[in-house]
Parts: sequence; structure tokens; C-alpha cells
Amino acid sequence: MKTFIAIFFPAALVYFFVAHTSKPSTGELLAKSLGKDIYKNFDSIKYDSVFLNEFNSLCKQNQNFLTLKKHFGDKVSPDFTIRFFGAKGLDTLTNHLDHSFVHGFNSDTFYTRELKDLIVALKADHITNIDESYSKLAQLEILAFLKYTSYLKFGVVNPKKIYLRYNIDVKQADSLFIPQMLASVSIIDTLNNIQNKSKQYVALQKAYLSLKNDSLKKILAINMERLRWVLPVKTGKYIQVNIPDFRLVYFNGDDTITTMKVCVGEKRDADYDKKIKIYEKTRDLEDKPNSRETPQLFSTIKTIYSNPEWNIPESIAQTEIYTMAKQNSSYLRRHNILVYHKNKLIENPSNIRWYKYDRKKLPFLFVQQSGQGNSLGKLKFIFPNASSVYLHDTNIKSVFKLQDRAISHGCIRLEKPLQLAWHIMDNETSFEKVRTELGLKPLKETAEKKNVIIKQKKAEKPQLKPMRFLLDNETPLLITYHTAWAKNGKIEYRKDVYKMDDKLWIAMKKII
Repeated sequence: MKTFIAIFFPAALVYFFVAHTSKPSTGELLAKSLGKDIYKNFDSIKYDSVFLNEFNSLCKQNQNFLTLKKHFGDKVSPDFTIRFFGAKGLDTLTNHLDHSFVHGFNSDTFYTRELKDLIVALKADHITNIDESYSKLAQLEILAFLKYTSYLKFGVVNPKKIYLRYNIDVKQADSLFIPQMLASVSIIDTLNNIQNKSKQYVALQKAYLSLKNDSLKKILAINMERLRWVLPVKTGKYIQVNIPDFRLVYFNGDDTITTMKVCVGEKRDADYDKKIKIYEKTRDLEDKPNSRETPQLFSTIKTIYSNPEWNIPESIAQTEIYTMAKQNSSYLRRHNILVYHKNKLIENPSNIRWYKYDRKKLPFLFVQQSGQGNSLGKLKFIFPNASSVYLHDTNIKSVFKLQDRAISHGCIRLEKPLQLAWHIMDNETSFEKVRTELGLKPLKETAEKKNVIIKQKKAEKPQLKPMRFLLDNETPLLITYHTAWAKNGKIEYRKDVYKMDDKLWIAMKKII
């Protein structure tokens, strides 16, 4: 019994003390953090109303902040201020904002002066009415560092909003990221961890800070922004095509597996925006401006075709095939192009009276057969995308000697398609089948294979037919646009072939 009493009563006293000790009120916490007793009279209901007004005002400026509604809900309190005001956390924040120029930012973008004024005002003795502080507390709570961390983590500009053919789902500040930032345990650790530490970003940043040439600094700032966009691929094996560099690189993490030259889509006509407005009024194909730029996209290569046929797109049929066939009755035969009408092959297309047909409403399907003259060459690499583009070989190899290789209709021509097929198939048996379909000798000749080859040589040359190969492992593909990057200790610069730098710069300067 004595033992029971000795244990029970101390435990009961501890429980009673914990259960009946009230938690500090928001006002008491604020008063302690700000060092002013006036904040003990904090009114949560009044603050809720002021906060929502400030919040709605901010949402009009930046739609990303609408995601905060799920975080704050109906009841709000100045938690951020309570936790970090007295712990020098806000001093660290203002220091980071003052030095945001290292990322190409303007510190005024983040209300740095206003933030400093808010901190001073909240400490000031002249606030005699607690109601005067509610607006300032609300601004501090929302503006504190959400804008800075969001821009640094995800970029200033959403590329989908400025580029028509940007088909990469870049991540944005959302209902998970923003509450996570506001719930930071250590503002100092958070601000340090949010800094972009990738090798490419750090190299561009270092060059940016060392340069005095404003034109080059502008290019670097633009490409630092592109590196802030969170893309779907970060690790493992993937293929990246950089449009301004006219080059494909197959990566395994940071290591290069193979690389090759490519040709990309032609740049748009000058004054495209004006011309497209005229075309929309006239609907005359003579007024239609060229828009063959290769889109930026993310997808996965799923299929390879050997000896592909080319189903000629309607736009090319209207603007090129129709005109050439009309001028020269043997054009289609010489280029091995079949013509179909209502899914039926026209045996002698040279008899078609082209002048009877409006090229805007051609009832024909044009298919270029496999063979030496096929525009797609010997291999085609297929990946799902909204623009119907693909990677392919070409029957004109001399184009890879050109410096400016923005010459295609939008698809990407490969300098070494067979080499790419070898790497992404990663299956010797399947690759040997591809070589056989292309009429090439096996990589490893056995006696049996040698006899087959001798017989093939003696026989008539077989007609090449399209063959589809499904890949065992689908390969991620990124088609991107970078006009500056680090390589071998120096910065490489490329011409802004599609004028995308200019468009991004204008969008950035509206914000920062």
C-alpha cells in the first residue's frame, strides 16, 4: 500500500499539472516574439478578416498563391512571425533577399524594403492600437519568403504560358510545397537547402557574377531560369535534344553514352504573328506563314521502325506535293510516292488532273514507300506526342555539314540513327534483326549466317519493307532549348534560332 501511494500521487500531480496548464495564447506568443506587451490583446477574429483581404489581394497578383487556401483554411494565425521573428530568422531572410541578384533577380521583386519596414514597424513603440498591426502581420505571414522560395525552386515563369509548343509538364509551387515552406522548422536551413546546387546552375551563376557584358549576362540569366524549371527527368538513362545546339546526347546520369548531330524544324517566318492574323482572315494558303519549329517536349521512345514509309502530312501535301505533282507528272513516280483516294491505290497518278482540285481540300493520301529515296531514311523512332513529330534517319547526309541545321518540317533528323538504335535497344538479338531488315551484315557472323548472306547476294535484291520493333525498355526523351551551358570548364553559347530567349526575357522582366 505504501509503495502504491508513493508511485500514484506523484504521477497524479504531474498529470493534473499538465492537464490544467493552459497553452500560451497567440497574443502571448506574439508578445514574447516581438517583445511588446500590446500584442497580448491580439484578436483572432479581427485578424482573420484582415488576413483574408490581404491574401485575396496577393492572389490577384500571383495565381500560385491560390493553393494556399487549402493550407490556411478558415482560421489563420501569424505562426510564421511567432516562430521566426525573435529567432533572427527574418534577418536571415532579408539577407538572402538582398543578395537575390546572384540568381539574376531584382530584390525589389520580393518586397525586400517593405519586409524590412514591416519588421521595424512591428517592433516600433508608436503602435498603440493592436488593430494597426494586423495588416502588417498578414503581409509578413504571406509575403515572408514564399515568393522567393517558389521562384528559386520552380522558376519565375511558367514556360507553358509563354510558348505555344511547350509540351513538358514542369512542376509548380503547389498545395504541398507552400505549406511545407511555411511549416519550416529552421528558416536558415530551408533557405540554404532551397539554393540550386546543380553543376550546370552553379557554373552559369559563377559566370554571371563575373561578367560585365550585359548581353552575355542576359543570356546566362535566361538559361539559369530554364535550369530552375523542374523537368520530369533527372537521373538514369535518357535522351536530350538541345534545339539551338543541333545535337542529341544520350545520357546515363551525368555521363554521356553517345552523341550526334541533328537537324531540327525551320524557324518561323519573320512577322509570323502578323501573317497568321492575315491568314486567319483570308484562309488562303498563299498567306499562311511557315510554322515548322520543333516543339519542346517530354516523352518516351517506345518503337523503332526499319525501312519506314512516310505518310506525308496534309500540310506538306498542300504546300509542296500538290505543287510539284501539278508541275511535273513524273514527280510522284520518281520519288516513289503512292497516291490513295478513299483508301484505294491510284494505279497511275500521272493521269490526275490536279487543276480540278482545291489544294486546301485534297481528297488524296500520299505515302512515300521504303527505299533509298525515302525522306525518313532507314530508321524511325516513335514516341507519343501531340505534334506528331519523331526522330528519323535521312536520305540526304550532306545536311549534317551545315552550321545552321534548322531545316526540317519539325521532325528531328539523326546523323547516326543506327548507333542510337544499338544503344536504346540494349538487346543484341533484336538489334541483329534490325540490321537484317536493313540488309546489313550481322555484327557477329556465324557459318550459318554467312551462307544466308551469300545466298542473298546471289538472289535478286529483296524489296525493303517496313518492320516494327517494340522496345523492351522505353527510353525517356527530352527536347529542350538552351542557348548557354557549361562544358569542359567554359560556357558554350549558341544562337537563339527560334527567338525564344527574347520571349522568355520579356516575361521574366515583367516579374523580376
